[in-house]
Amino acid sequence: MSDIYTPRQKSGYEQRLTKMLENPECYHEPHRPQFHFTPLFNWSNDPNGLVYHEGEYHLFFQHNPFGLEWGNSAWGHAVSSDLLHWRQLPVALWPDERGTIWSGSGVVDVRNRAGFQSGGESPMIVAYTYAGRYAKTAGPFTQAIAYSNDRGRSWTKYAHNPVLPNQSGGDDRDPKLLWCGITKEWVMVLYLEAGRRFGLYTSPDLKEWTYTGEIQGFHECPDLFELSVDGNQDNTRWIVMGADGDYLIGEFDGRRFTTESGKHHCDHGANFYAPQTFNDIPEADGRRIQIAWMDGGRYPGMPFTQQMSFPCELALRTFPEGIRLCRNPIREIENLYGNIVSFEDRDLVPGENPLEGLSGDLLDIQMEIEPYHAKEFGLRMGEVLVRYSMSDHTITYDGATAALSPESGRIKLRALMDRTSIEVFGNDGTISLTSCYLRKNSACPDLEIFVHGGNARIISLAVHELKSVWDSGDRKKRKQASSGQA
Repeated sequence: MSDIYTPRQKSGYEQRLTKMLENPECYHEPHRPQFHFTPLFNWSNDPNGLVYHEGEYHLFFQHNPFGLEWGNSAWGHAVSSDLLHWRQLPVALWPDERGTIWSGSGVVDVRNRAGFQSGGESPMIVAYTYAGRYAKTAGPFTQAIAYSNDRGRSWTKYAHNPVLPNQSGGDDRDPKLLWCGITKEWVMVLYLEAGRRFGLYTSPDLKEWTYTGEIQGFHECPDLFELSVDGNQDNTRWIVMGADGDYLIGEFDGRRFTTESGKHHCDHGANFYAPQTFNDIPEADGRRIQIAWMDGGRYPGMPFTQQMSFPCELALRTFPEGIRLCRNPIREIENLYGNIVSFEDRDLVPGENPLEGLSGDLLDIQMEIEPYHAKEFGLRMGEVLVRYSMSDHTITYDGATAALSPESGRIKLRALMDRTSIEVFGNDGTISLTSCYLRKNSACPDLEIFVHGGNARIISLAVHELKSVWDSGDRKKRKQASSGQA
């Protein structure tokens, strides 16, 4: 298989990467998110291959190396030791004669089932889609694998790709890999475009795959994972999720998924798409962490476009209506905390603003409110309003609405504000709304907490100023990493 881009074109990309890192304004452009991942330059979309290995989180992503618009799909690559400070590496997978490189996933083959290991460390293996329609020969969409024995710094495409030929006659894509401890086999979940369904496949070695079943009614970017219910490790359920965040809860025996409830919706915001969770996070940590593409953001005048959501920890909790998925920002965000303004046990009166005089554009705002007889209350961040209505128990932000009932007569709201996005969470992640926005002016937004139609009570409120993740990294280290050095 030969790459469709020449060594000179690839070298030009890496030279641009290095040159931009030498610029003191690197990562500090006016519309550059300061604690969300963005590529240094050009287009990005779906998170791919999320995996933890040897002390590093790996974030691959759909990437156009040569333009700000979608196309020329390759796998961009970044690594982090804390899910906050990302170092972009050279492109991991370039298109070749079989097609451009569409979405997929990654695992660590700790048992060396595929036989690719060449040193003392377990190999990383990624599964991806060859978008054959975009090849010179205009072939079908097929599934392939590649492996790395140097912690993802270089990649070798399997010599006998594709490992799975086209299955449905459509643009089958987005293979999600996972190890099933029940069957001691690899599992692949694949979007089968003809029929809009997920196919289930098993393999002993990641090379030969057997069809075992399907899950109806999903579109693109499958994910499948197991979570404990209410933190009880003896009571677990499996989640299958699609690109739009819709999910089912059920049982999975390694070959077939049995639905217990759903579809439910993971996120209600305007810019949440193609979520994927990390594989191989150590058992001592035990978290299931998710990142999504914040589809549709605008970044005028910037060298990049699109961004990722802030990493969130997923959990299953039991509610009167049943078991549901909850999303909360990872605890590592506390490492970015700077100045804080906080108070407790205070009346919230119509016409008054306890946050008067405060402003900021990198914030983690957390509040717990007892509404009393108020008709609505909320938070204003510049021109952005987050409103909670007592009449129908809904939260509204950026044109999206989600139901959120009080718990013990109280509502908890949390908002992560970056330069180009606000992610809102209600009642410890019971609901989330992930949305991009574009400020109308360059001034830091003023803050306001408000109430209408009666008094409310502020049980607690904290405004945490956040540090930029791009300020604390060593520039030389990032430059070395971008050149592929360890």
